[in-house]
Parts: sequence; structure tokens; C-alpha cells
Amino acid sequence: MDFDALLLSRLQFAFTIAFHIIFPSFTIGLASFLAVLEGLWQATGNAAFQRLYLFWIKIFAISFGMGVVSGVVMSYEIGTNWSVYAVKASPVIGPLLAFEVLAAFFLEASFLGVMLFGWRKVGPKLHFAATVLVALGTLTSAFWIVSANSWMQHPSGFAQLADGTLRATSWMAVIFSPTFPTRLEHMVLAAYLTTALSVGAASAWRLLKDAEETESCIALKMAIGMFAIAAPLQLLVGDASGKQVLHVQPAKLAAIEAFWETRTEQPFHIVAWPDRAAVGNRFEVSIPRLGSWITAGDAKAEIKGLKAFAPQDRPPVFIVFWAFRVMVGLGVAMIGLGLWGAWLCWRGPGPQHARWFLRASVAMGPAGFVAVVAGWVVAEVGRQPYVIYGVLRTADAVSPVSRGQVSVSLVAFMVIYAVVFSVGALYILRLIAAGPLAPHTEAPMGDGRPPGYALAAAPPEPEAGA
Repeated sequence: MDFDALLLSRLQFAFTIAFHIIFPSFTIGLASFLAVLEGLWQATGNAAFQRLYLFWIKIFAISFGMGVVSGVVMSYEIGTNWSVYAVKASPVIGPLLAFEVLAAFFLEASFLGVMLFGWRKVGPKLHFAATVLVALGTLTSAFWIVSANSWMQHPSGFAQLADGTLRATSWMAVIFSPTFPTRLEHMVLAAYLTTALSVGAASAWRLLKDAEETESCIALKMAIGMFAIAAPLQLLVGDASGKQVLHVQPAKLAAIEAFWETRTEQPFHIVAWPDRAAVGNRFEVSIPRLGSWITAGDAKAEIKGLKAFAPQDRPPVFIVFWAFRVMVGLGVAMIGLGLWGAWLCWRGPGPQHARWFLRASVAMGPAGFVAVVAGWVVAEVGRQPYVIYGVLRTADAVSPVSRGQVSVSLVAFMVIYAVVFSVGALYILRLIAAGPLAPHTEAPMGDGRPPGYALAAAPPEPEAGA
């Protein structure tokens, strides 16, 4: 393998985006969770929802900050490592990313201050509105980022000029490219699952120590409700997305399933060892005909194999094949955990008393993050050798930089990220271990009144000598 500037630039961007994606995938779901908690708190006056809100908002703030920092880095990388791509595609991609900043990031940043620091300074309705707007901002951010990426996966509504520069001919077609709706659904569900699994794991950890902790019991049941519903939905949305890939990116589909020969009644490879050099699988464990049925909905459908594409047009099969199976395997485990938890809520003594379920929930805590990263590996590595599918090759999009320059920046990124994000992650884990009843997270209002009520309802100070 030749570690030239192209490969090193790809590794650097892959490294930074893998770090970045875990934070938005967590904060998108967590912002909505906080909005639900505050809504329940204000509707019921239950102090448990108050304490959960004030506990998880700290973790949200730290995760949001780390997501912003890691996202800014990638914007600079586009200019430093992928300047040719920036020059040719910026007339189309640039406005989409600008809208993400204007319509989403500014919305989040504007109301985040009220959400974090204004709960004793504004009324309860305004504070709740701020929390809802922050949650809406995170979803809007996902909308524009997935829109930009979906256009790169299946470009539409554009024209290419003689100098290779791209221009939008229909902004509606650019924003709402054919694969965009299912990809947005897939990403949002992934974010909600990531948050639900994290909340469930944190709550289960606390309940293993004290099965009667009210706040953790509530949070665990809310988490179970989310991944019991969202995980099966994700399977259906993922299946619909995969069937789209069959038509718009057949080479990626062939790599996902390690199909080499074009044939009807393709088998489904449960496990395999794809070898690009040998143009085949070294070994495989397969179920006959199931591959065609899963990918096309018809067991007799003809599916193109990788040999139907020129060698230079084939994605890296091994990485895509196994990343997809990691994602799907974890998805199936999420469905199983959700069904188990739902059964315990319905018929059992309650999930807080089922220690094996609590241990399984703790073990599944990181599963959402791993599945999200694996999914993005499938999407981005499977798109190769194109950065804009069918339009601009990755090799033609890289900046005219040397191998030494990229090597230095890659090592610097790895060291800085290892230090900064390890410290941030460890601090989050310490907060989670302390739990919602830790002294530093106790709300100053112990009666469960919503934010803004404390100052308004405080009795007047007695006069001297009274």
C-alpha cells in the first residue's frame, strides 16, 4: 500500500469525521430527550424529571461543545486537503453548508445560552421554548448535512461547465436528491437510538448499585420505549435505503454483499473473506437465494457483481462488507434488547430488578456510536473511487500537497484528539457515574417547580425587627 498524499488525506478526513460524527449523533437525540423531560417536568411538577433534566443537560453541553470543535476542523480540511473538490463543487455544496450554519447552528447557539444559563432568569414557557428550539436546531443541522452528503452520493439538479466546475440548475433537486429522504430518516433514527442506548446504559449502571433510584428507573423505561420502537423502524428504513443503493450505486451494493459474479438468485453471505486481489471470496458461509431477496425483494432477481465493473471502479470490498455487518449485527442486538426490556416492563417485576438485563444494557451503551461510525464507513468507503458519485473522482479532488505535509498534520490531529477528546469523554463518564442525585447536580428547587418559578414565587424578605 502506497501512503501517498491522497491516501493520507483520506485517512485524515476519515479520522476526524469518525470523531466528529459520534457527538452530533448523541446530541441530536439528547436535545429531543431534554425537551421531553422538561415538558414532562412542567406538565407534572415531578421533581424526578427536573433532576434528570439538570443532570443530562450538563452532558449535552460538553458533547455539543466537542461536536462544534471537531466539526470546524473538517471545514478547514476541505480547503487544505481537498481544494480541487472545493473549487469545483463549492457552487453547489457551499450554499448547503452555509444554510446549515445560518438555519441550524445559529438557532442552536442562540437558544443554548438560555437553555443552559437562563432557567432562573426567564419564565418556564420561554425556557421550554428554548429547549425545544435547540432540539429543532439539531434536527435542522442533520437535515442540511445529510442533504449535502446525499447529493454527493447521488448528484442531481446540476450542470457541469467546460472547466469542470459544477452549477446548480434546480436547488430543489439538489437539496432533495432521490436518496435524501430515507438517508435522513436513517440518520435521525440512528441518533435517537444512540442516545437511548447511552441513557439506558447510564441508568442501568446506577440501578445495578441501587435498584430503587427513582430517576434512573424513569430514564431506563424511557430509553427502553425509544429503542424498542426505533430499532425495528431502523431495520425497515435501512432495508428501503439498501434497495435504493441497488439502483443508484450498484457497485456499492455488490461490495456490501461481496457479490463478485452477476447472477440471479444471489446467496446471502453471513460471513466471508473478500479478496480484491483474487477477485473473489477466500471463504464464505452463505444462505442460497437470500441475497437477491434481501437486496431486490425478489429471490430470482439478477444482481450485478463486482466483476461487472472495471477494477478501478470497485470500492474496497473488505472494509465495506464487514462494516455493514457490524452495523446490522448491532441493529439486531438493539431490537433484541428492546423486546427484552419491553417484556420486562409489561410482564416482569420491572427492568430495574432484572440484573442480567441491566448488565446487557450497560454493555450495549457504546453500540449506537459503533453502529453510526460503521454506517458512515459503508456510505463513504462504498462510494469510492468517487467523492461525487459518477462525477468527480477522489484522486482528482485532492489538494496539491506533499506526503510529508499531510503526514505531519495527521499525526498532530491524532495526538491532539487523543488528549482533548479523551479528557472530555472521561469527564462525561465521571458525570454519568455520579448520577442525577450527585450534590453538584441537585437543583436548588427541591419542590419540583419548573424553571422560572423559584424567583417569582419566592416570599418577600421579612423587615428588620418584625
